[in-house]
Amino acid sequence: MGKKKGIFQRSLDGVEVVGNKLPHPVTLFAILALLVLLLSAALSPLGISVEHPGEEGEMVEIKNLLNGEGINYIFSSMTDNFIGFAPLGVVLLTMLGIGIAERAGLISAILRGFVLAVPNRFITIGLVFAGIMSSVASDAGYVVLPPLGALLFAAVGRHPLAGLAAAFAGVSGGFSANLVLSGTDALLGELTIAGAAIVDPAYAEGMSIAMNWWFIAASVFLLTIIGAWVTERIVEPRLGEYKGEYREKVEKLTSLEKKGLAWAVVSIVVSLILAALLVLPEGAPMRGTGERPIIESPFMSSLVPIIAILFFIPGLVYGIVTKAVKNDKDVAYQLSDTMASMGMFIVLAFTAGQFVAYFNESNMGLVLGVYGADFLQNINLTGIPLVLVFIIIAAFINIFIGSASAKWAMMAPIFVPIMMQLGYSPELTQMAYRIADSSTNIISPLMTYFAIIIAFAQKYDKKMGIGTLVSTMIPYSIFFLVGWTLMLIVWMLFGVELGPGAPILYE
Repeated sequence: MGKKKGIFQRSLDGVEVVGNKLPHPVTLFAILALLVLLLSAALSPLGISVEHPGEEGEMVEIKNLLNGEGINYIFSSMTDNFIGFAPLGVVLLTMLGIGIAERAGLISAILRGFVLAVPNRFITIGLVFAGIMSSVASDAGYVVLPPLGALLFAAVGRHPLAGLAAAFAGVSGGFSANLVLSGTDALLGELTIAGAAIVDPAYAEGMSIAMNWWFIAASVFLLTIIGAWVTERIVEPRLGEYKGEYREKVEKLTSLEKKGLAWAVVSIVVSLILAALLVLPEGAPMRGTGERPIIESPFMSSLVPIIAILFFIPGLVYGIVTKAVKNDKDVAYQLSDTMASMGMFIVLAFTAGQFVAYFNESNMGLVLGVYGADFLQNINLTGIPLVLVFIIIAAFINIFIGSASAKWAMMAPIFVPIMMQLGYSPELTQMAYRIADSSTNIISPLMTYFAIIIAFAQKYDKKMGIGTLVSTMIPYSIFFLVGWTLMLIVWMLFGVELGPGAPILYE
């Protein structure tokens, strides 16, 4: 008879079984869209109504989407629902810029160059920091840093799996922290803005994808310290001395790659100066005219194309210098490859777009938001306890549904209005969600790159499986979640803006 599994291992097996039985996110949104249609038809005759929170005296009822008028809406709006899905355009535009930088080799060179340049005594903290910062290039960090971290640790006589774990913790656990804005901010921000528009369109119009910038920038330093501490004080001692034989030479940057990086840095500096000239001087074309001319400006409303350009230019320069880009055809092919890699997201955008549109058109999001807020007020669940409960709920859901955008597309139309009704800003709700989502990425067997990380780890430990990897990563998840949540609570208590023009409270 085999050895009986412990409670922990059986729990992991249960998560894997339940998660694998869930439909694909594309199918899940199609099911949810159909469910909204059926519920709208069932609830509409009941005459359920609430007062619109943004329009005093205006009553809102659940609208039937399966009557004649509703069916006409379903077919006539299908194309607009797809094209108008909030994150679709911003994500594709952002990825055009990031894609050329990634495929030309700039992202990989930056990560390798940074990690290899860090002195041995700072390898751990440098590796975690690089992992956190890699989220600016979307998922590139998952492929580059964990195997690089393992090689670096092995090269200096440390356990390679500790290096892999440190990098994975930074890349995945710190996915929602960064010193600069990334595609994640655009993706989640547009969904949050759409959720806020359900209650207060005027407020939503003034929101920016940079709504969490100050907080996520400060989070980089907190998570870097936590990740390095957990690696050296918990994970590495638990792994012990590495006695395996797998070794591989860490490839240093070539002279051509260094030259490409140097010119890329020059192009970034020039691009940043030109961007600053668009908004900083008096009378600049993208400067605002109000009390906060930079924060409330056309520049802040145009961050998505600006981010794309700031990636595209250095990526193109690096590619030209290193000969990865020889002519305009290479650029076109690399951009095409980037868009091809977004195929699944585009399909997801179609079904998710229908769900979000039906949910809003039926008024179910608004009605649910008002009733949900009333229920939470009646049980006195407000303030910090409310935020903590929301974080726990989001963290639990994340274990079973790995896609951050898929989860937020489902949750934002419900929780953003509820939190607004209770006086908390959409910006705060989004940040609480990002903390929960990132912190538990590293222990979810259903996270997209989980299997790839296991494959990397098996080079050093043939017996490495889901349970072993999760048990290794749990300390990171716990300390990230607790430390990051405490930071948010302190931020709330001091009432500091989460980003440009992004308050804690909604009035």
